Amino acid sequence: MTRDEAKAILELPEAEAIDAIIELAEKAEKYDKLLGTVSPTTPSGMTPPYLKQPRGKGKKRPGRKGGHPGTSRPRPDSVDHCMEHTLDHCPQCHHPVSNPIKGYPRYVEDIPPIEKPQVTKHILRGYWCPRCKKTVFPTLTDALPNAVIGLRLVVFTAWLHYLVGVSVNNIVKILSVLCRFKISAGGLTQSWARLAHLLEPAYKEIGEAISQSGVLNADETGWRLNGVTHWLWCFTNKTLCYYVITRSRGSPVIRQILGSVFKGILICDFWGAYNKIAALAKQRCFYHLFTEMVKVDKANRSSNWKSFRKKLKRLLKDAIRLSQRKDQLGPEKYQNLKRRLYLRLEQLLSVDYDGDKDVKRLLKRLNRHKDELFTFLEHDDVSPYNNHAEQQIRNPVLTRKVSQQNRSAEGAKTQAILMTLFRTAHLRGNNPIEVVLALAKAAIAGSAAEEDSLKLAA
Repeated sequence: MTRDEAKAILELPEAEAIDAIIELAEKAEKYDKLLGTVSPTTPSGMTPPYLKQPRGKGKKRPGRKGGHPGTSRPRPDSVDHCMEHTLDHCPQCHHPVSNPIKGYPRYVEDIPPIEKPQVTKHILRGYWCPRCKKTVFPTLTDALPNAVIGLRLVVFTAWLHYLVGVSVNNIVKILSVLCRFKISAGGLTQSWARLAHLLEPAYKEIGEAISQSGVLNADETGWRLNGVTHWLWCFTNKTLCYYVITRSRGSPVIRQILGSVFKGILICDFWGAYNKIAALAKQRCFYHLFTEMVKVDKANRSSNWKSFRKKLKRLLKDAIRLSQRKDQLGPEKYQNLKRRLYLRLEQLLSVDYDGDKDVKRLLKRLNRHKDELFTFLEHDDVSPYNNHAEQQIRNPVLTRKVSQQNRSAEGAKTQAILMTLFRTAHLRGNNPIEVVLALAKAAIAGSAAEEDSLKLAA
């Protein structure tokens, strides 16, 4: 309200002015109550956008830092076509010209136009097997069994949907415009389901390898299956990524994947489900503690909270700095500094902060997990953050905003299988399309050989 609007209200008759002031007071009270319902621990996704603080402009300048070498596209190793461009008149004044006096090359990379889809007629010759007493045919690995759509197209579109995050309808448009290939959204999804069913053994092998990892990151996020809340779990290390979509967010999912006793080091957040299994060691994510402190800072200005926050933040950052200096320090000095950190943690947990509810809540959490905070100081290749799992779960989080998640249990299973295979190939630095294509061809050939061997045994 401006000053002039306030004067206008005061100039009204007494009864009307009173009514206007009461109406404004009720609006202000409703707004204050709405602000009071947002707890500092409320997740960002559950906070209304109009209650969030506007993000400030980033201070970091775009581009590489000063002194770092620049980067550009390298010159192609080979040239497929060579075209010479000449002039017969000046492009500025249109005066006739002849006899070029100089020139320079330009290299342009592009994709060739696709005039129409490529159709291949496969003739499968049958041979009589005197041992099996039947006619046998070679196995076609360029397409799924009894399919008329090529396997490469199925894998390529699955990569676009399950790893890149393009919606099914947009993939249909891309194929129609770019490749002039006509296909329905239903035809694509059915082909993906058949591909996932074919590659399910490879998916299970990745799950078994995940359970034997030395260091493993784990995280979970919300998912929807036909409008019902489910959960997408991600278990990952440097070379493997395993996704599971399930109704449960509890410990049975972790036990099913990792067993009751995990023989490696588990890096995770403070979600209670991770407390229900035993492991060689666990590392709780520092980032969640830092974000928790930032949230509480917005609502709690007490001196007890500020004192506790300052000591905890300094302790965590000192631990991170010590891990970064491990190679520079001698073993004896490193152990001494590490023992001092453990002593500071015990002192922090033993202080009474006069009933501050936020301090009590964090103290309870830290006491429960005090043996799982400095695991990264005891073992190599262990991070105090769970960034790796959050990075692998970020793409599915972006995808769920586009694809509306899944409509059926079969669709959820297809999603988990294909995301696992594509993401694992990506982590290993391989071409995801070529890797999954090779796996599919091997599975088609293997299933045909297995079927022949079963018939032979019978």
